[in-house]
Parts: sequence; structure tokens; C-alpha cells
Amino acid sequence: MAIVDLVNAGEHQQQQQQQQQVGKRAAAVEVEKRLHEAKDGDGGEDDSREYYCRRGVRHLCDTGITRLPGNYVLPASDRPGQAAAAAVGSVKLPVVDLSRLRIPSERAAVLRTLDAACREYGFFQVVNHGVGGEVVGGMLDVARRFFELPQQERERYMSPDVRAPVRYGTSFNQVKDAVLCWRDFLKLACMPLAAVVQSWPTSPADLREVASRYAEANQRVFMEIMEAALEALGVGGGGVMEDLAAGTQMMTVNCYPECPQPELTLGMPPHSDYGFLTLVLQDEVAGLQVMHAGDWLTVDPLPGSFVVNVGDHLEILSNGRYRSVLHRVKVNSRRLRVSVASFHSVAAERVVSPAPELIDDRHPRRYMDTDLATFVAYLASAAGNHKSFLHSRRLY
Repeated sequence: MAIVDLVNAGEHQQQQQQQQQVGKRAAAVEVEKRLHEAKDGDGGEDDSREYYCRRGVRHLCDTGITRLPGNYVLPASDRPGQAAAAAVGSVKLPVVDLSRLRIPSERAAVLRTLDAACREYGFFQVVNHGVGGEVVGGMLDVARRFFELPQQERERYMSPDVRAPVRYGTSFNQVKDAVLCWRDFLKLACMPLAAVVQSWPTSPADLREVASRYAEANQRVFMEIMEAALEALGVGGGGVMEDLAAGTQMMTVNCYPECPQPELTLGMPPHSDYGFLTLVLQDEVAGLQVMHAGDWLTVDPLPGSFVVNVGDHLEILSNGRYRSVLHRVKVNSRRLRVSVASFHSVAAERVVSPAPELIDDRHPRRYMDTDLATFVAYLASAAGNHKSFLHSRRLY
């Protein structure tokens, strides 16, 4: 090919790239115009901001928007850094070394660390848990690749049914949220694994294999931590452990894309978790914040660890000795963040009550019994104030 042809070809390719960029920017401008000017109910679905926002934030990012849609803008008092409780820095959570828990001479010291963490923070990090790097790394990798799938592929799993074994969605509770959160998610029911895995997505091709291997390993770690927590509380664990072995495990794969105006929104609002324990696998991008002593503290990612937090069920079982605390997720404008949260509890029909061993004259019963039906009914009527579910079960 002659030099002049090479030059012409290069110029043509550059022109095509410029045209594509102009076209993409024009499309983004049009989307932003519709998002900021359209009103719900004004004409067809394509003309409402609801149409764009309910499809998720990854979809919005793909359009190239540079302004945050109004549906995601929090009231000034709720914005990160401007609320009454400000973010004051980062925190290194207490660290529980599971390998030391397995050494008889060191078990008591580890139990004390675990007990103090559950009482003071409601959060801790677990290291040397026995789950290989290829398992946790593989889970984060397949999670990223799922959210890189075409929108049409991901939308196949959208469902308004919170009990669906597989559900792709956006925000916190996209049906009820007055202000949407900058988050997309894939929820996978994990128990009984053999029965539910066949309903999981088939793309990426290795998702079922990788996620099922991770779910099994995560369940083993959960059971080991729960056994230790019950021992630290002085609660006979036989019946509880049997219920948990036959209980529920829900894996939520979270995606928090780059946000054009992160100071105006959150990836997840302040909330506590339903269940006994939540085990979180996060990548190297910080975002999780924990409420402690009236301040929001950012959890420093610790490679290879699980972040573990006490859920509402464990606070109830412990009669308030262990704390299910508020936490939230901040987003940023530079890097996408991925995390995998596994929520563990008893079966839906099982009732959770304060342990009899933890009730006496000095420590009267503090909580009513609860079960999944009570929680679901509460969500249907609570207008999104998730933390007050636990408050609603308190006797005083």
C-alpha cells in the first residue's frame, strides 16, 4: 500500500472515531435531556426518566451521562459528608484469625476478640479463613464480567418478586425507593444449592461453577464463625446450628459504577441487615462505611479477607449483647466497585427469639419473636426505613 493510502486510511479511521464520539455524546445529551425534563406519566415509557432509571445505573453509565439524574439526588441533609453524622475517616476493623480459632491453646483469646468486636462495632474482618485465593478471586472476576454483559442479557433476570431465586435489579428497593441508589445487583439464592443453581444465569459461561464453589466455601466459614459466636455468648449452639445448617443463604453481587456526581448520592442508604451474619467480599476499592460512635467510618479493604457484620437476628438472639449496626456504601467518580455480600439465616418458617440463657432479672427480655413473614410484612408497609424493623421488635 502506498504511503498516501496509509495516510488516507489513518485519517478515515480517525474521522470515524471522532464521529462515533460525537454520536455517543449526542446520545448522552439526549438522555440527560429526557432524564431532567421528562415527568413520569408524560407520554410513553421511552419519554419518562423512570424508563432510564429503572433499567439500572450500568445502563445509565453506558449512555455517557455527565450529570446525576434527579431520581438519584438525595436531600441535602442525607448526602454523604453533609448529614448530621459526618464521615470522619477510615477504620481498621477488629481482625479475627480463624486459623488461631482452630488451635486449642489460642481459641479463648480469639473468642474474646470476636465477642468484643460484636459488642462494640458489630463488624469485624476475618482472615486465614481457608477459602483459597482462586475461589475469592474467581468470584470477583465473574461478578465483574456479569455486569459487563449486554443490558438485554442482564435484564432477562429482572423481577419484582423479592423471593425469586434469581433477581437482577437496581437501587435498594427499586419499587419503593423515593430516591434511587447508585447500585445494580444480582441476587442468587444459594440453599439448597443443588436445587437453585439450575436457575442461575448461564452467562458468563463459568458463573454457575464459580459462584457455587464460592457459596459452598462461604457457608462453611459462616458456620464456623457462628459456632464461635454462640460459644462466646455462652449459648448452647446445638439447636441453633442445626437450624442454620438447614437455613437460608442469599448471595448479592453488587456493582457500583463510576458516578458523575458522587457527592449527591449513595450506593446504598444507611441500613442494617436482616439475618444472623453477613459475609462481604469486596475488591480493592473502598466504599463501605460503618456507623460507630455517631460517625461514619470507611472500612479499609483488607485483601483476602471477609468483612463480617452482625445481623438483626443475631442481635435478637443475643438479647442485645451483639449489635446490628447501620452501614452504607459511598460511590466515587473514578473507579467501579464490586462486592459480594452473603446473607445467612434460618429457614423462612423458623422463629428467632432471645436465647433463654441470656435472660435473667438483670437482663430482661428485650425483643419480641420474629420470622421472615414478619419482616416481609414490615417491608411492605415501612416506606423504606429498614433499620426500624429491629426497633419494631424491641420491647423497650
